[in-house]
Amino acid sequence: MPSLGTSAGFRVAILDDYQRAARALAAWETLGPGVEVHFFHDHLADTAGIVDRLSSFDAVVAMRERTPFSRALLAALPRLRLLVTTGARNAAIDLAAARERGVVVSGTGGLPYPTAELTWGLLLALARHIAREDRTRPSRSPPTTRSFGCRTPSSRPTSAT
Repeated sequence: MPSLGTSAGFRVAILDDYQRAARALAAWETLGPGVEVHFFHDHLADTAGIVDRLSSFDAVVAMRERTPFSRALLAALPRLRLLVTTGARNAAIDLAAARERGVVVSGTGGLPYPTAELTWGLLLALARHIAREDRTRPSRSPPTTRSFGCRTPSSRPTSAT
């Protein structure tokens, strides 16, 4: 359980940071000396495990919709005061239950186009065999496949003479 901070009066849990990216994406140290930030790189699916992990935290940063915050889970976390989600919306958070318990829910801004860009990137990778070529070229050997649209020497048009 990597953490940042010392004997804190306010504890923050960063959940499901499986890419270990959250520490570098914010200036956590600016929260001040009274704030302790913990980064959790694994995912817990069972409610009892989540309650055990989060019961001593005042704030939780939930990565996308990986960990659902149901009415029952929120009720089992009486210390929770702030729930932040990466993105503007999170269908996995029971907003009515959070409001009833006095838990502030906020989200981060997002970009409107990453899904489309990722889709195009995946299409290009598929058409150009990028993943296969990357796996088979550890020694910088020549490519083993032809990309979509490439012609063999025998299929090239000949010039009229």
